[in-house]
Order: sequence, then C-alpha cells, then structure tokens
Amino acid sequence: MISSPTPVILLAAGGTGGHLFPAEALAGALTARGAVIHLATDHRGMAYGGAFPAVARHEIRAATPSGKSPLSLLKAIFVLVRGALQSYLLIKKIKPDAVIGFGGYPSVPPLIGAVLAGVPTFIHEQNGVMGRANRFVAPFVNAIATGFEKPKALSEKYAVKAHHVGNPIRPLVCEAMEIPYPELYPQSEFHLLVTGGSQGARVMSTVVPEALALLSDDIKARLRVTHQARGDDLETAKTLYGRAGVIADIRAFFDDLPMRIAQAHLVIGRAGASTIAELAVIGRPSILVPLPGSLDQDQAANAESLAQRGAALVIKQSDFTAEPLARHLNELITHPDRLTDSSRAAKSAGIADAAERFAALIGENLGLDFSRGRSS
Repeated sequence: MISSPTPVILLAAGGTGGHLFPAEALAGALTARGAVIHLATDHRGMAYGGAFPAVARHEIRAATPSGKSPLSLLKAIFVLVRGALQSYLLIKKIKPDAVIGFGGYPSVPPLIGAVLAGVPTFIHEQNGVMGRANRFVAPFVNAIATGFEKPKALSEKYAVKAHHVGNPIRPLVCEAMEIPYPELYPQSEFHLLVTGGSQGARVMSTVVPEALALLSDDIKARLRVTHQARGDDLETAKTLYGRAGVIADIRAFFDDLPMRIAQAHLVIGRAGASTIAELAVIGRPSILVPLPGSLDQDQAANAESLAQRGAALVIKQSDFTAEPLARHLNELITHPDRLTDSSRAAKSAGIADAAERFAALIGENLGLDFSRGRSS
C-alpha cells in the first residue's frame, strides 16, 4: 500500500519502437492517474523523440548476452551487472513505488536493481512468445502483463502471475482507430502501405516494387504507395518504383504512421508486436512477412494471431518474391469485399484500452485506484 498521493513509477524500456511505444502509452495512462514517470533506457532510447511523457530519462548500461564467444558473453554479463548497480543507485535516489520493464535486455538492470531495493516490479510481454529477458526476470516480478492471451515459452510455474491486458497503443493510434475503412470502387485510388517496422526492412524495398511492376497498367494507375524504407535503401526503392510506373511516397520514417495505416486499404509489413496491435485496433487487412532467423520466432506467433481470424495473409520471407506477391495483390485488389472482411476481422482482435488495463493492474497491486482517471 502506498501512502503518497503522487506515486513515482520507473519504466524500463530499450530504444526500439517495439519496446518504447507501449511504454509511452502506459506512461500516458499513468500520468493521467496522477503518477510521476521516469524512464530508464539505453543509449538508443536517450535519442528517442521528446514525446515520451516522463519527468526525466536515465541512461542505463545494458548489453545482450549473445554470440558464441565466451569473452563476449562475459563482457555482456559484466555490463549488465554494472547496469544493475547503476539502477540500484538510481532507485535509491528517485524512490519509485514500482519499476515496470517492457522486455529486451535494457530492461533487466533496472528490474534487478528494483528487486535488490525491495521495490515492486512488473513486466510487459508484447509478443506471442515470451522473450528471453522477460523469462529471466519472471521469477522475481510481482505480475506479468501480456499482449497476447497465452504467450508461448511462459513457464507454467509463473503463468499464475500472467494477466492478459493487450499491447498499449499510442495516442496517435487511438485517433487513427476512429477512421473507418476507406471505401473501394472499381476505378478509385488504392492506397498501399509498406513498412518494415521502425527500422525498415530491405526485402520490402526490392520485392514490393518488383511485384507491383507485374500488375496490369489499370491497377498500377490506381496505386498510391506509402513506403517506409531503411535509409540505405531509399534510392533503390525510388528507382524500382519509378521503373514500375507506380506513384510512391518513400521515406526513412513517418512520424504519423498510425494515420497512414488508417488511410491504407492494405498494409504489407513485418509482424512486430506494435505493428500487430496497431493493425488490429485500427482494423486494417495486411500481408505479413515475419522476421526470419530469430531464436524465439516471436513474429511468426504474432502474425498467426491475425491470420487465424482471416485478418492477414502470412508469407515466409523465403517465399516472399515478386511473382507470388503480385498474384496475391491482384486477387485482393480485384476482390475488395475480401479486404473489407479482413478489415472487420482485424478490428475484432484489437484491444484499444490496453494501457488502461495495465494501469489498473499496477494500481491493484500497489493498493491504488488506477482503474480510472486521476487518483485522489
């Protein structure tokens, strides 16, 4: 039970959109309930835009224990231990009432520091497979919030701590979800959004424009493409779209991406947890290409959650080539009723109030009424 009317909450999230976006959404929900927010992050998170609603951001040392080299593993462990000590000292200074981690190894040192300091801890797992960092800290935390109902690799021993709240979404997504699916007519413009996540994806910059080049002239004349590409791939993508004869807005980053999703008739992209959550809440059909090669295959599990509802077509990257993609696109564009049905199916999977659900879970554990509005 917290006696202070102004609880202090420390959020721990690494510097990628997949971790920072849900942390930002929760921070907004907690701030609306009267909490003071601090952010502990790595050097990438420190460079993140100033939209994060925190009174202060603190850079914490972190590293990922990976690779086959024992020396590299020892170095990473050493960095994490230093980060945990640094976090412990920070926690003693700002005296948070809870520390909340959003997965990834940058969240581990603050959580360890909190456990050492006797501060309540929570974690959020965004993906359909429990990540290694979250599996490591699961034995020590008070509660586990999940983006998917039953994430794989969550030990039965700790499943009793799990609460399905969904993936918190940013305010921009909440605005975008109010926009209805754009109507399609035989000769109307067809808006296609292509994105590889916050970092872009090289395969999208080659395969998609090559596939569009194979479509009929009538369809190509209708296409309006928005493509978020890696900086290194911008010129390649521009050249290929030019050869295809397709109008395309190609940039390294769109700060209004949720609105771009809402304006799209179809989205082609990766299957990160934030992407899946935004597609579902906004309600847009998609062709998903899960990131290959990851140890946990978390994106494949994420994508399957929409595919099972008929909201998405999932293609392995090894099968993601121009000719098959062109056939899929031609089929969807010439049968708009299928896209409309998929849009409804995606919308049925969305959890728009995930941040509020997570805030209520935290408040319940801390003895605060975080169920609605500003705490009294």
